[in-house]
Parts: sequence; C-alpha cells; structure tokens
Amino acid sequence: MSEKKVQTRERILEAAAAAMLQRGPQEPGLADVMAAAGLTVGGFYAHFGSKDALMLEVFEQLLRQRRDMMALIDPGLPGLERRALAAGFYLSRKHRDATRSGCPLPASLAAMPQLPQVYRDLLAEHLEVLGALMCERPEELDQALADIALMVGGLALSRALGKGDLSDRVLRAAKAAVI
Repeated sequence: MSEKKVQTRERILEAAAAAMLQRGPQEPGLADVMAAAGLTVGGFYAHFGSKDALMLEVFEQLLRQRRDMMALIDPGLPGLERRALAAGFYLSRKHRDATRSGCPLPASLAAMPQLPQVYRDLLAEHLEVLGALMCERPEELDQALADIALMVGGLALSRALGKGDLSDRVLRAAKAAVI
C-alpha cells in the first residue's frame, strides 16, 4: 500500500473514531466521516468494504487503546490501587471533555443490541482482559468488573450532563466509590 493511501486510511480512521466517541457506531453517516477527514465519499471504498467494517475496526482500535493504557499501570501494585489509578484518569474532566480520544463505551452501549454480534464479542473480550489487568488475584475479577461498570456509567452520565457542577460531582462520586 502506498504511503499516501496509508495516510488517507488513517485520516478516515481518525475521523470515524472522533464520530464514534461523540455519537456511537451507528449514527455517524459515511458522508459525515469522510467530510471530517477532508475527503469525498467516493474515495471511501478504496479503503474499506463498508461503513460497518470501518466502525468495527475503529471500535476494536479504541478498545485496544484503552487496554494498552491500563497495561501501563504497574502490575506489581495491588488490584485496588490499579483500579484507583484507572478511575483517577477515567473519571476526570479531561477524559470527559475529550472529543478526539477516549473510551467509546459511553456513546456505544445503547446501540449494542442493534449491532452485529461481533461488537458484543469484542466488548466481552475487552471486559475480560481489562478486568484481569485490574486484578491482583482471579477472585477480584467480579469487583474489577463492578468498578469498570461504575466508571463507564459515571463517565456516560457526566458526558450526558456536559460541563458543570453536577457533572463534576458525578465524576467525583463515581471515583470515590471505586477508591
């Protein structure tokens, strides 16, 4: 693949990621994504077979980025400390307000029942790997999954509220519940 084609593909992926973070995997239209990438719809099919293929790749990529970030936390720390560090970042104003990076789950979860099974399979794999990264021992997995659910829910509520006092309080309360 030529360097220009690789760069164009990356622009499409970045535009689709930003759209997914804001509106989930279903709502952004192909024309919206391509316009955000500075391209026309006509060039899309030279890079992807369908909008579904693009959004699935973006979903997988965003989930992998989340896991890679979590893997950077010292595995020698106790599980609770790892979860507290993760909550400190995940439930922050900076993460809430991020529009070009972040977790796709708050914007994507409501659409999951309408999406192909492969999305739920990716989500299940993500939760299992992420949960394991947040544990010191296997018996902590249920608590790690509960903390993940609390973090995702807290972030989703905070993003839905937008910037403001109540949104900040939701972030603080969810963070305190994990820590």
